[in-house]
Amino acid sequence: MSKIAVITGANTGLGLETTKAFAEKNIEVVMACRNESKAEKAKAEILKEIPKAQLKIIPLDLSSLDAVRSFAEKFKSEYDRLDILVNNAGLMIPPYGTTQDGFELQFGINYLGHFLLTGLLLEPLKNTTEARVVSLSSLAHKWGDIYFEDLQFENHYDKQKAYGQSKLACLMFAYELDRRLKAQQLSVKSLAAHPGLSRTNLFRHLTGMMKLLTPFVYPFTQSAKSGAQPEIKAALDEKLAGGEYLGPSGFQEYSGKPKVVDSNAISNDKEKAKRLWEISEELCNFQYL
Repeated sequence: MSKIAVITGANTGLGLETTKAFAEKNIEVVMACRNESKAEKAKAEILKEIPKAQLKIIPLDLSSLDAVRSFAEKFKSEYDRLDILVNNAGLMIPPYGTTQDGFELQFGINYLGHFLLTGLLLEPLKNTTEARVVSLSSLAHKWGDIYFEDLQFENHYDKQKAYGQSKLACLMFAYELDRRLKAQQLSVKSLAAHPGLSRTNLFRHLTGMMKLLTPFVYPFTQSAKSGAQPEIKAALDEKLAGGEYLGPSGFQEYSGKPKVVDSNAISNDKEKAKRLWEISEELCNFQYL
């Protein structure tokens, strides 16, 4: 029986490369994508390259908690097990906006939607021996903190700080999820990964000084295929025990082969992680573990 994986944002960038890597290994991939026509196009592209690929598209809009619930119901109506969940989809430094539920876009899409999705898919994950959840973080997790006094940046929007908060939240979630899974002696493992500096469409919202610096940073970047290697390793390397963070091994973790890397002190703050988890449960109106 082939393994089953769900990959959010599977039609582009890192998600597309991860989908291809899984398809090569005969893993059936549920492509959880917001735009169905783009997902169909990506699916056709993959099948041309990998004719044996087992791919299914189920729409998922992470900017709506109701849409996340609908995705989970649809998935569970068709599958009773899940080997790998890759919380990959993301948005980087857009102009200020909110999700359908009123959350700041980056916090809502990058983090909260995935927090709820993981909880809703916990049963099929628990039904599968040695299942894994991989959450995508970023070098940007070092850009700030979790701003509990203004999580949604309603007082003053700083798009870089907001992005940093969302990616720090993803990393803290991965660590806290692994602690909770182990506390309940479940075989599901939670890991995190980051792609270094990868050339994906995440950079489309760059403006000002960051856009001006792009030509200078470009030599240190790597392809989306290379950037996807840490999340692929996190999902498939059987030697990993859970709770690890994977990233590139080169200079400043910008590029290079994947390895286990360190993260900053805030990301390892267990009290802060517990508080974030409890607030996330309130915001999503859903409790688990």
